Amino acid sequence: MSELIRKQVTDAKAAMDRAIDHADGELNKIRAGKASPSMLDDVYVDYYGTATPLSQVGSVNTPDARTIVVQAWEKSLLVAIEKAIMEANLGVNPQNDGVIIRINVPPLTEERRRDLVKRAKGEAENGKIAIRNVRKDANEKIRKLKADGVSEDEMKAGEAEIQKLTDAYIVKVDQLSEAKEKDIMTV
Repeated sequence: MSELIRKQVTDAKAAMDRAIDHADGELNKIRAGKASPSMLDDVYVDYYGTATPLSQVGSVNTPDARTIVVQAWEKSLLVAIEKAIMEANLGVNPQNDGVIIRINVPPLTEERRRDLVKRAKGEAENGKIAIRNVRKDANEKIRKLKADGVSEDEMKAGEAEIQKLTDAYIVKVDQLSEAKEKDIMTV
């Protein structure tokens, strides 16, 4: 296989790794009935007029499986943090005691679990689409190498290698999705 095609395969593999990491991150944001600091990753607090991630204005901990505790670095931010959590529409009610904000994570209902499984499947499908887009782009780049003197056989070998990568990464996304679905449906 020519150096040009090998580079395209390597680039495609790196892009597919990023797609897997992104899909895994999105799946981890979906709560499975257990409290997790990552549930608050998308919460932004109004910090002196600037939307700032919650993790940059306080610490987020889980003392047990059903509770999240937010310790603000400035007491004056407690009300803003509480408001930001409410506006994030996470289905939880923060309780501000003037020192920390405590969030009790309610157990999931069967209906809510099914909704979360649907959401997880949607995120997994987005991951697969990203991987297929990488395959498409890599194959187009390989076809353009014909102008650089790459033979037809080398192009076909490169496309076959890209397809093998694509198949392997689609299986990885399916495994992540199945694990998340099992996690969500476990009571």
